[in-house]
Amino acid sequence: MTSDNPCKDQAAITGVGRTAITRSSGVSTTTLAFEACTKAIRDAGLTPKDIDGIVSYALFGDSTGVREVATGLGMPEIQWSCDVNGGGTQSNAVLAQASMAITAGLCNRVLVYRALNGRSGVRMGRIGTTGAAKGFSGGNQWTAPFGFAGPPQSYAMMAQKHMAEYGTTSDHLGHLAVTLRANAVKNERALMRNPLTLEDYHNSRWVAEPFHILDCCQETDAGVAMVVSRADLAKETQHRPVYISAFAYGGGPAPGGAMDKYEDFTTLFGKYLAPGLYKRAGITVDDIDLAEIYDAFTFVALAQIEDFGFCKKGEGGPFIADGNIAPGGKIPVGTHGGLLSEGYVHGFNNVAEAADQLRGEAGPLQIKDAHIALTSGFGGNVGSALILRN
Repeated sequence: MTSDNPCKDQAAITGVGRTAITRSSGVSTTTLAFEACTKAIRDAGLTPKDIDGIVSYALFGDSTGVREVATGLGMPEIQWSCDVNGGGTQSNAVLAQASMAITAGLCNRVLVYRALNGRSGVRMGRIGTTGAAKGFSGGNQWTAPFGFAGPPQSYAMMAQKHMAEYGTTSDHLGHLAVTLRANAVKNERALMRNPLTLEDYHNSRWVAEPFHILDCCQETDAGVAMVVSRADLAKETQHRPVYISAFAYGGGPAPGGAMDKYEDFTTLFGKYLAPGLYKRAGITVDDIDLAEIYDAFTFVALAQIEDFGFCKKGEGGPFIADGNIAPGGKIPVGTHGGLLSEGYVHGFNNVAEAADQLRGEAGPLQIKDAHIALTSGFGGNVGSALILRN
């Protein structure tokens, strides 16, 4: 398949930096950002003065803005910068922005980061954080009074619909959690490294049926950063460049993300983005070697496995239970443990894992012959996705 995508492979990830993933960092988001960014720049073999673009994203004011980070790190020649208001949806979109800025000639090397104290600071898990407890507006006025106070309740109902329509079971959701935990056991960065069984999963406490606590992602403090460089400059890096081949942002009908406007409660954004994404990358779904899918909840990952075309609609549960998303399976997913077990850096850590895999630097997590990866980010019924290649 050919592509007429003007941004294809014009920019590449050349540096990756991370902080430790913890329940309580004991430091500010500024400190987390500085650490992750410094490590990413060093990993790319650069200095702060080599960076001329910077972008980040935050939700509910839970992070540190780009001007503060650029000033603190000593970046005097920033030609393009952007603070994005958003959550998991932006975890892939910010890298797309970096690629577009480079392709447009605005800058040569862009620092992209996410830093948050998601457990010890601003917590998505608190009802008030979502705004539902502060007054209802838009589509939320029809759902919040009935207990839809946050993401777990909303996606639990979508999971119920998938179960009713396709026969998906709690065991199927549990197999996804167990598979990603098995990956995390081998990951020294992961917050959750105790082996998990299906029995453990079923015995864990309820959050919103059919979701147990083990269906839900972690709340963590951490920072992750990446350097994106112009393609010709990327060849100078000390690591194998990871090229950004294609990206997409959007979703289906759901104005404002309101659940009452969903076209299909069993389907997420991937259904709408996948065809164009693959066309712009010049690939088919069969060319993808691994998928670091946004897994805030088990069902969200299951639905994307279907909607991005790794199996037919409604067959995600058996597909997962049969071992197809494990290392060595048809399409390895969450190779580091994902948001469910490694930790929650608003999805940006999933993209960093894909970069490690394609650089051949994932250690005991490494997937053999990994050349092309899909990554995704999600929120409401809007999402973003990338095709990365080495």
